[in-house]
Amino acid sequence: MPVFALTSFDTGALVLGGLLVLGALLAGLAHRSFVSLTAVFVIAGFVLGHGGFKVLDFAPLSGFVNGLATVALIVILFRDGLEVEAEMLQRAWRPPLRALAIAMPLTCVLVAVFTHLVTDLGWTESFLLGALLSPTDPVLSSSVVTNSRVPRVIRHSLNLESGLNDGLALPAVLAFAAALDPTEKNFVWWQFVLEDVGFGLVVGLAFGFLAARVLPRGRALGHEISPRQKSLYALGVAFATYGVAVKTPHGNGFIAAFVGAIVLGILRPDIREYFETRSEELIEIVKLGVFVVFGSLLTFSALFDDGWAAVAIVAVTLLLIRPVSIFLSLAGTRLGTDEKAFIGWFGPKGVATMAFSLLVLGKGIEEGRRIFDIAALAVVTSIIAHGLTDYPGSEWMARRAEAASERRHAMEIST
Repeated sequence: MPVFALTSFDTGALVLGGLLVLGALLAGLAHRSFVSLTAVFVIAGFVLGHGGFKVLDFAPLSGFVNGLATVALIVILFRDGLEVEAEMLQRAWRPPLRALAIAMPLTCVLVAVFTHLVTDLGWTESFLLGALLSPTDPVLSSSVVTNSRVPRVIRHSLNLESGLNDGLALPAVLAFAAALDPTEKNFVWWQFVLEDVGFGLVVGLAFGFLAARVLPRGRALGHEISPRQKSLYALGVAFATYGVAVKTPHGNGFIAAFVGAIVLGILRPDIREYFETRSEELIEIVKLGVFVVFGSLLTFSALFDDGWAAVAIVAVTLLLIRPVSIFLSLAGTRLGTDEKAFIGWFGPKGVATMAFSLLVLGKGIEEGRRIFDIAALAVVTSIIAHGLTDYPGSEWMARRAEAASERRHAMEIST
């Protein structure tokens, strides 16, 4: 029996408030150590959840878990979409574009093939796992993307890749999940693309354009529009776009929110700027919820239910498939071998994989729990491995970049 299950608002408020306080107190310590706040909250969820004291007793198929995953994906995908234009305006766009167009789908395919070889999962289940493990998350390698001594092309490539791959992985995740969903009758993949993806794209384009035109750039109703109002406006657009899309025949709200954010961010950079600066706390709270719920659903026995096959999938994904995919995608660029290896290693699995996995878990797919557990093992391993190598890795790359700069400077002086 759980010590006290999360069945009331009072208990939920106690757990959420306590974790927010803990996170604030440990923020400085986590920044100076290999233990990120992501790890702290996932561990807290694990200790309080099914694998520990069972204080948090969430049902995987509950409306709460599905709702949390939905809200998290809406705000995360909308934030990522808003940032696209700002990142793409930078000069070094070819490496991240190659990573997105080549490395990401290649990662999905290779993970699927390896999974099918070492487990009894079918091809569709294997490709669903590959789609879940293809996105990356810069939160788990914060020193890499914030250390100004790391070459800007590397930081920009990792930032843009992680910002866009959530939205680009989404159609594949949804398609494979729909193909396996027992409630989806007579699933046809091309019909899914035309309807879900197509309607979602159209709604996103229309709402993004409309939202950019409706809000005046100066004064509205006789009053100056404040940054706070613009931020709330953007948040409203995110949920409204999602809601309209899901109400259309077969429209996909996640794709609509992502596309709508891209259009809004391009047409109204002022709204993008205010949303990014003023919505950070909201997004962090939503992420906190995902981390805790994700951790609460984990157990040691479930993580290793597939035995060495699960361990092999995770190891091969992080140590072989991701680096190989990056090397192939960046072939012919000016990046050196050490820089490609650096980008190849820092492809951590984080909040997108968690949210997608929770969404898949809530669909009642026959092998959904196994797929969730293998993806969860990859996330937990990534939290540890990339947490341990984040700071030393960024310092190593910074020193190599500085040494290379000094050598070029010396050669220029000598000539």
